[in-house]
Amino acid sequence: MARKEDKIPATLRSFAVLEALVSAERPASLTDLVKACALPKPTVYRMLAMLESAGLVVRDPGAARYAPGPRLATLGLNIMMNGSLGSARHAILAQLVAQIGETCNFTMLQGGEVMYLDRVEAAWPLRMNLTSGSRVPLHCTASGKLLLAFLPKASRDRILDSITYQQYTETTIASRKALEAELARIRKVRHAIDNEEFHAGLVCVAVPTRSPGGRPCAAVAVHAPVSRMPLEKALQYLPLLRKAAEAMEATFAAE
Repeated sequence: MARKEDKIPATLRSFAVLEALVSAERPASLTDLVKACALPKPTVYRMLAMLESAGLVVRDPGAARYAPGPRLATLGLNIMMNGSLGSARHAILAQLVAQIGETCNFTMLQGGEVMYLDRVEAAWPLRMNLTSGSRVPLHCTASGKLLLAFLPKASRDRILDSITYQQYTETTIASRKALEAELARIRKVRHAIDNEEFHAGLVCVAVPTRSPGGRPCAAVAVHAPVSRMPLEKALQYLPLLRKAAEAMEATFAAE
């Protein structure tokens, strides 16, 4: 009699393993994946070996745990940045810029940095030139601190251990203790600010965009020179930012 898993194409079983890895809040053990996928242990082990050889999965030899690999992360980012849904997200940002009158962006974590997935510039002569694919630090940017704050603790601690707390301006948070206190505050208020911490004279406010599973996975933000938009004024746009973030979430559900 054929086993249940034999009726499922191997490709789809592999996708089940990848989905379990992406959904996990921390690197997963073989036992975790066997339970999540409801597949025999030898089957999951063979699939992990195949996925690891393709760069879709990475394994921590010391802890015998698995995590999404660089090729899978790149695939996910390409999906976010391209296609009809990318156009829909760009339209959401464009509408937000029309409402606020300042540059807005859409970002996600990539390794230990923030990556700009999309950005719509306001029509001002004074602005920062950052294109899609640009990367900025975590500890001194609104989006970086926001996305870091909502990571699972184990993942957050690994990144906090690896950060170089470079002092970019007089207001940069330049120690782990101070950053952890700021991240705790962000989790309570569910938004983050950059009070001239990355570039002197520039402020930013960011709010989370949640995945279909409800976890913050991206950020929508506005930034501008403090001479045009003091931080107090930027915070007044939080309702518009949250509305745009909800619209972004609808595009995730469409994927």
